Amino acid sequence: MSILRFLTAGESHGPCLTIIIEGLPAGLPIEPEEINAFLKRRQGGYGRGKRMEIEEDRCEILAGVRAGKTLGSPVSIKIENKDWENWKDKWDVAEPILVARPGHADLPGAIKYSHSDIRNVLERSSARETAARCVVGAIAKRFLSIFEIDVLGYLIAIGRIKTETRPENMDEIITSPFFCADKEKEAEMKAEVDKAETEGDSLGGIFEVKASGIPPGLGSYVHWDRRLDAKISFALMSIPAIKAVEIGLGISSAEKRGSEVHDEIFYNEEKGFYRKTNNAGGIEGGISNGEPIIARCAMKPIPTLRKPLSSCNIITKEPSPAPIIRADIAAVPAASVVGEAMLAIVLADSFMERFGGYNLFQIKERFFREREKNFLPF
Repeated sequence: MSILRFLTAGESHGPCLTIIIEGLPAGLPIEPEEINAFLKRRQGGYGRGKRMEIEEDRCEILAGVRAGKTLGSPVSIKIENKDWENWKDKWDVAEPILVARPGHADLPGAIKYSHSDIRNVLERSSARETAARCVVGAIAKRFLSIFEIDVLGYLIAIGRIKTETRPENMDEIITSPFFCADKEKEAEMKAEVDKAETEGDSLGGIFEVKASGIPPGLGSYVHWDRRLDAKISFALMSIPAIKAVEIGLGISSAEKRGSEVHDEIFYNEEKGFYRKTNNAGGIEGGISNGEPIIARCAMKPIPTLRKPLSSCNIITKEPSPAPIIRADIAAVPAASVVGEAMLAIVLADSFMERFGGYNLFQIKERFFREREKNFLPF
């Protein structure tokens, strides 16, 4: 991230999550209720665990905003953990967790940081941290919306149940328990989740994120770390439990010939350069080409199982079943919201790099002036 940077802090059962965001232009309107609505979406989805019945995530802006607009200085925001009330008296004296869960950060984290209590690892490695990212994502989406850019995440598979139906907008998925546009598949998806719960197991799945209205020229080919597809892949892969990221056709492009993969180029005065297909997923050579950016993420099943797998005590080295810790059966719908947030953050950063300025007026002036010319200098 070259311009928009953020840090998060906080533990899953600690007092709160905190966020510091640097690089937001001055003059950007910030609506706490927009952020809270985004946080509520992250808490939703069929298959979530009991923790979501405790928390009601709401943001508290601490710094960097006055009269509802950013000042150009760092923005600080807090989300309280309501579960802290159940933990504050035992936070320092809770019985240590000594058995690692397969598939979690438990064992490698304990080894790396020399923790003899796995709770010191799981409190921060927990996906609870993604609530903080969603605060940043909601603000990034607010920024992008000013330039008529929309970012949307939605589910396309849970377990073995898949759909080819993609939504055009939020209205098509907002009431779905899976944030999925295929209403006919919902009963099958529910049955798949219920079966896994009955069997003490968990489920993964696939979600897709799409950004529409993207101008050409975000990202660069001149250095490896400036390529837009690399930045997006990094951001999406950083979401807990994500094991694969595809852009455009992704893996399936390897099975096709070039004539079937590459998007032919056309031009007219109204659109400028455009494509009739979008197999590239909106990115060529590390740069946005003006078409919608489309990426998919494969999420593995949640590591905590109610019918636990075999593991070992990290102190005695004796065999032991993995601990059963409160967790979701399936969190793919929620992960699609986090994916939406992460894509919005990367695009907002790349957008400010491309059309930069220290305040919103400067950025708007440059963007809309260039858009009038179809972003063409020639």
